[in-house]
Amino acid sequence: KMTQQMRDLQLAQARKPPGPSSPNAAKRLYRNLSGKFRVNYTSFDEGSLAGRGEKEKLRKSYLFQSNAALFEAVELQDLDRVQELLKQYSPEELDLNTPNSEGLLPLDIAIMTNNAPIARALLQAGAKESPHFVSLESRSLHLSTLVREAEQRVNELTAQVVNEAPNADCSEKEKQLRAWEWRYRLYKRMKAGFEHARVPDAPTNVHLSVASSSSVQVTFWEPLSINSAVVTKYKVEWSCSPTFSPLLGEAVIDKLKNLHFTIRGLVSGTAYYVQVSAYNMKGWGPPQASVPPFAIPSNWREYDGRAPRRRGQAEALDHLLGQVKTVHQHCVCHGLQEPESRKHSVSKSLKHLFHPGSKFLKTLKRGLYLTAIFYKDDNILVTHEDQIPVVEIDDTYSCLLMQDFLWFTKVSCMWDEILWLRQCVTVSQSSCSCILQTRFKMLLAISQMQGLLGIQDLGQVFFEPVKDKQGNILIVTLKEVKTNQTFESVRWVPICKLQTSRKSVSSLEEPTALDTLLISIQDKLAYHQQSSHALSPGLYLGYLKLCSAVDQIRVLVPEQLPNILCHVKIRSNPNISREEWEWLQKMASVEEPVPAETEAETSQNHLFQELQVAIKELMTLVNIPLQEAKDFRLYSQEVLDFGGQVSFLLLLPPSDDVCTAPGQNNPYTPRSGFLTLPLQIFELGEER
Repeated sequence: KMTQQMRDLQLAQARKPPGPSSPNAAKRLYRNLSGKFRVNYTSFDEGSLAGRGEKEKLRKSYLFQSNAALFEAVELQDLDRVQELLKQYSPEELDLNTPNSEGLLPLDIAIMTNNAPIARALLQAGAKESPHFVSLESRSLHLSTLVREAEQRVNELTAQVVNEAPNADCSEKEKQLRAWEWRYRLYKRMKAGFEHARVPDAPTNVHLSVASSSSVQVTFWEPLSINSAVVTKYKVEWSCSPTFSPLLGEAVIDKLKNLHFTIRGLVSGTAYYVQVSAYNMKGWGPPQASVPPFAIPSNWREYDGRAPRRRGQAEALDHLLGQVKTVHQHCVCHGLQEPESRKHSVSKSLKHLFHPGSKFLKTLKRGLYLTAIFYKDDNILVTHEDQIPVVEIDDTYSCLLMQDFLWFTKVSCMWDEILWLRQCVTVSQSSCSCILQTRFKMLLAISQMQGLLGIQDLGQVFFEPVKDKQGNILIVTLKEVKTNQTFESVRWVPICKLQTSRKSVSSLEEPTALDTLLISIQDKLAYHQQSSHALSPGLYLGYLKLCSAVDQIRVLVPEQLPNILCHVKIRSNPNISREEWEWLQKMASVEEPVPAETEAETSQNHLFQELQVAIKELMTLVNIPLQEAKDFRLYSQEVLDFGGQVSFLLLLPPSDDVCTAPGQNNPYTPRSGFLTLPLQIFELGEER
């Protein structure tokens, strides 16, 4: 079979220009070739192509050349070029796992020449070993055949070059001879790499942890040995017996981007032992038992049978809201309904933003206003007069009460329900209270902004209004526009241009609220973007620090992630097992906590070590001397769970210092890079 493959290869080479005569020549050839096929085929003039058939042929031609270039790059051990091709093309486009005429894949060549960096890059991209190598004997026989037939071809070409007189054909044969000599050396090097390789050592740092009440997770690192061949897959085995007899199951991991595996479908309260072994072209290496040697699937709630705090809450609130709507259906105020002509005039796009009849304000008088900031990249949406959209809420309201502002932030969770809320407030307005009148005007302003913009969702409310000494107050909403849709008659103005072109009517000492907004707009956009970031899955240690004012309580948060408490990551596994929680309860009940047995490899001891590291890191983050941490305590009533993938343990200051009262000296002053948000704003951001 191999002889026939080599004959086919020779016939194919006879029909095409001769191959490279040396490694350098081969390198130049495939770089020049790849430089040509890197041009995007869609950039060709459509009129120059006869039709879809020709375009498809052209596309396949480029992909075929990219596959050939990848083989060349691997053979020449050009890591940079391999990484460039893997980034430029998908595995399917490269035919990454389709053997060539010699029955080899790019990964085969990389591992048999012992080029670990290229092999790892290919494995990260999803490369596999050739399916032809079903055993050590088949691989050895295949390599021997390649070496023998390459040697035979070299001998044949050498004889032809020596015996023929110098001519054009002879020159081509000399090029073929040099190419085959180079290939012969490559096959010999691959054969030697295979013969000298040995099975891999055991994986290192095999750690076992409890992932849930029915699963455990094992993480591990590559073997330490640098003399064996590249590892291409791992095997995880588990059993209820420390001797692993009988086995309950096994799993082979060939996607090596993340070296971890979660064993699911286990029985809560049962001990499971786990071991991991590595595989290379010489076979499976010895297994490595995990640390700790076993794990028992469980969750901290099993300690006292506690139900999840938020179970059914969202459904109950939706049901309650539906009931409230039903009660108010018979009280719909028709006077608030938009006229038909008005309804049809409201555009669904933002093009109405520049309608001459819009009621956006250019200047502020003494009062309360709403402004909506829509941005995309470094551009911001403005009115036809190059102004940020502003509408009036109340021109007689010069002192925004915190409770009104916090009510407005809650309304921002119901942008689609503004009309219904207006009807409800109108029905309830018989008392004519000032609070209801102010809030009704807020709803009117929201409806006006939505109608003028032609969009319901005005985004997220900035955590504090913008004020000036003239008595103007701006409530600011922020929304990022991520779509690439082009709007008619709409101008996206660069933020820097808007800031420099605006003609201020105020002094530097007493800027108006609009000027203050423009000056600080980058900070507000950064806050909006950062408050939408999510934590990666894991268990975190959070620091709870509050400070109170006359009308509100504020919470300390990091500027880089203002929707989360100050925190550090403890580990990637968010679950706290029953055994770990039981240990934490014992530590909380004694005045002088005693660490877990340092000699025992238990999950409790591992958690103790992780907490020590996390507490030191957190104290440094919030600028608290480590010696004062002895007065701090862990919140032991519950683990804060966010969606099942993120959980928090809370670190609390001494009882008297959890919340700093007005005028009280704060003994724990963090470095710059922190904010204090109103507690209600923080709760809304956490929900988002």
